[in-house]
Amino acid sequence: LGILFFYLFISPNIFYTNLYWVWYIKMYIFINFGENINYTLMWRFYMESLKNIIKKVFMPYTDSDYEFTLPIKSESDLNTENIENVGTVKNLFSDISSNLEHINVQYNTMLNSDIVIREFLLNARNKQFKAFIFFIDGMVDSTLINDNILTPLMLRSRANTFEGVQNNVDYEKNTNKAVIRKVKKFDVKDYINNCLLPQNSVEIVSEFSEVADAVNSGNCLLFVDTLNIAFNIDVKGFKQRGVEPPNNEIVIRGARQAFNESIRVNTSLIRRLVNNESLIIENISVGKLSKTKCAVCYINNIANDNLVAEVKYRLSNINVDYVLSSGQLEQLIEDNGTFSVPQLIATERPDRVTGYLLEGRIAIIINGNPYVLVAPAVFLDFLSSPEDSNLKFQFSNLLKFIRIIAIFLTLFLPGLYIAITSFHQELIPTELLFTIVASRESVPFPIIVELLLMEFSFELIREGGLRIPSAIGPTIGIVGALILGQAAVDASIVSPILTIIVSITGLASFAIPDFSLSFHCRISRFIYIFLGYLCGFLGIAMGFFINLFILSSIESFGVAYLSPYIPFEEKYKKGLLVPPIWKREKRPGFLDTKKENKQSNISMEWKYIK
Repeated sequence: LGILFFYLFISPNIFYTNLYWVWYIKMYIFINFGENINYTLMWRFYMESLKNIIKKVFMPYTDSDYEFTLPIKSESDLNTENIENVGTVKNLFSDISSNLEHINVQYNTMLNSDIVIREFLLNARNKQFKAFIFFIDGMVDSTLINDNILTPLMLRSRANTFEGVQNNVDYEKNTNKAVIRKVKKFDVKDYINNCLLPQNSVEIVSEFSEVADAVNSGNCLLFVDTLNIAFNIDVKGFKQRGVEPPNNEIVIRGARQAFNESIRVNTSLIRRLVNNESLIIENISVGKLSKTKCAVCYINNIANDNLVAEVKYRLSNINVDYVLSSGQLEQLIEDNGTFSVPQLIATERPDRVTGYLLEGRIAIIINGNPYVLVAPAVFLDFLSSPEDSNLKFQFSNLLKFIRIIAIFLTLFLPGLYIAITSFHQELIPTELLFTIVASRESVPFPIIVELLLMEFSFELIREGGLRIPSAIGPTIGIVGALILGQAAVDASIVSPILTIIVSITGLASFAIPDFSLSFHCRISRFIYIFLGYLCGFLGIAMGFFINLFILSSIESFGVAYLSPYIPFEEKYKKGLLVPPIWKREKRPGFLDTKKENKQSNISMEWKYIK
């Protein structure tokens, strides 16, 4: 009866449906003549009616049900098939209307608002030809198109209205004299290319795939009637970031230039520093849809030919739809992606890339990304800072020694602490042991929970400091760490000694110069924590042995990851310590370069040669 009154008074708008009149009548029959009816059927009907009441009251009311299903083949699929059929056409047509129709279908000009096709009449030797230009708005410089393409082709001038005899000056090898030849006839293609287009970069293309690549990269295409070719004119004018100081690889004494997102700006930065004609820059497109431009850079008379061929082979055999960043490309070309250790060097500094190129390595530049990949890479490369080459060898070796200590602290310090406090208390001095025990008397959690809680909190503060706005990020990170740490100690959630351990570990992880190696150490640290909690020093030793075994088995483009120590190379060794600059005579032996020496045995001739 209560449900019935709720139904009658709360939702009178749905009471006047035939279904609920039936429900009301049957409820009346059930109350008055309950002995002669089927209680099971009545209960089912009652529950179904209650469900409908709730749906009517609380769910939105619609006149008709709306169901969306994807058809088996829609109009978009048919359009895609048409475009694919159009894509099978390879060469350009001589008829300009056919070329125009093909481009309209291929680029969906009825839908795309940034595709511009400008039709006009071209003047050449007082003859008019139908023509059109094709470009993408926002990626070109409109001033260059107006001044260097449309103006000389459309407006009548002495260049395109000349009808007389043309005097061409040729040079004959036999007589070693210049000969003047009078030419009356002219070739439309050569005349437009040589006389009517003043733009500095003009290429002739004959396939629709070349047209698409040129337009997508920001060029303008000129089509002329009766010609089965098109003129690819470089008029790029899209906005791009300038050359700025590096954000992540900051040095005190070094260059203040960093790569940006433009592949041509990046190649020019490298070429200015190398300053040698032996520098080779080859373009390779990666991605079936994106066709991302990648530039493979190497010095021809230094780099190993097999290494160059291997890099180009891997880039040319990537079967994916798109590659948009150097991080994606790194995962696609590295030898073994199972392990988290970095196997390629990623840097934003042109001076660092130049140093690797002069050693005999290969650089890979990705269009649209400010980080350049360098292959091959060994473990010692990730311990080096871009500033090491600018400092004296004593300073560089001291800093490298500090970085090695930082790696060991990042990997083993929390695991060693939990192993000592759980299994090897005899290694701790008695006074310190009493201090640790006294600090943990009021902590209600096991030591593993306490340590994981602090580690997770530190990683959370680190990640939060990166994601919030840069103006308040460092302040929030420092204040948050201080407040949370002090509050956790005061609340007896963690012990003070553990707060010190986690803080030292976090600072040591920041001292690792390479971001990818730092991430690998942060992940491995949790493994050593569990091993130390389960087996003490034995578990940590077993984990370190397995980790060393894995590193010994990794290769980067055919080079052992722990070179030159595993396998050991006595000759041409580039070891852990940095020698004085006058002793850096050999290139790394594991690169097997064409030139072994990079300087003579006596480099300071002013001092030793008279």
